[in-house]
Amino acid sequence: MSKSNGLLPIISGIQQVGIGVTDAKEAWSWYRKFFKMDVPIFEDAATANLMTRYTSDKAQERFAILAMNMQGGGGFEIWQYTNKKPVRSDFELSLGDLGIFAVKIRTKDIQKTYDYFVNEGAQVLTAPELSPCGRMHFYVLDPYGNTFEMVESPSWFKLNKDHTGGVAGVSIGVSNIDKALKLYQGILGYHEIKSDVTGLFEDLIGIHGGEATFRRVLIHRPEGRVGAFSKLLCKSEIELFEVKDSVPKKIFENRDWGDLGFIHVCFDITGMKELSEKCAENGFPFTVDSSNSFDMGKAAGHFSYCEDPDGTLIEFVETHKIPIMEKWGWYLNLKNRKPEKSLPNWMLKLLALNRVKP
Repeated sequence: MSKSNGLLPIISGIQQVGIGVTDAKEAWSWYRKFFKMDVPIFEDAATANLMTRYTSDKAQERFAILAMNMQGGGGFEIWQYTNKKPVRSDFELSLGDLGIFAVKIRTKDIQKTYDYFVNEGAQVLTAPELSPCGRMHFYVLDPYGNTFEMVESPSWFKLNKDHTGGVAGVSIGVSNIDKALKLYQGILGYHEIKSDVTGLFEDLIGIHGGEATFRRVLIHRPEGRVGAFSKLLCKSEIELFEVKDSVPKKIFENRDWGDLGFIHVCFDITGMKELSEKCAENGFPFTVDSSNSFDMGKAAGHFSYCEDPDGTLIEFVETHKIPIMEKWGWYLNLKNRKPEKSLPNWMLKLLALNRVKP
């Protein structure tokens, strides 16, 4: 890939969040119902040969489903071990523990979404409240103990009648926000600070650990997203929590990538070589690199990982091929496209032909 246009590397947004579960198909059914993650990009069974650094030096068998919501936003990579029993944390996770604590899901109307979740029997943790940036939100648990934050969002791809869109961001516990910002602002480009407040927060009461004192920083990427999937992925944000009156634990302490919970946040990128150089120069070298095109069933790409200062896993994926109309054998090859050019809306909308009903 040439550097001649001066754009590379391009980070288009959050592609997906990895979620370790015991039964991927069962979990996907729940995520289709409540989050409308109903368009599969791939379903793939394979051996995670390149991840042994994070799987106790043993290549593990796994099954994964990457699913999207066509209203816009990142997707879920629903991930299940097939040759071992995944391990749950041996302590109850608290807000501020080190790692991905919550995934943000975009919604158009917070009250209607809240009412829907309550009426459908979801485990809602908080009522709609204002966050420090002045936006309404609430928190909910999935059946597997994972925390999701529903946030009102103005950023969408194709609106329909569903209450929710895709991933709008993540909440990450860190030990030192200023150190963490060197990655999340400096490398990932989330430059815009929407709020930076230290104190007690009423909108967090109801979440385990939410009564603590935090420094809480919400960062956005400025508008002007580019890249093949930038329109579909929409705008995203990262919220960092630094607990002030206790010692946080590592969410994946003594556990493997792929065990239960949020295992990584993945960014859609173009220019892996340039990104590798940038990460290394800034003290966040790749710890895993697939080196070239890596098949994920019906999709293919180049992936890599780095760690934030507390060891939270950040994945990067440069997509080379995806199924557009799988049943007709139509796959889109992205390797020869201009890296900054977004795919046309009509082509992205064709992904919805693969939709699976709840």
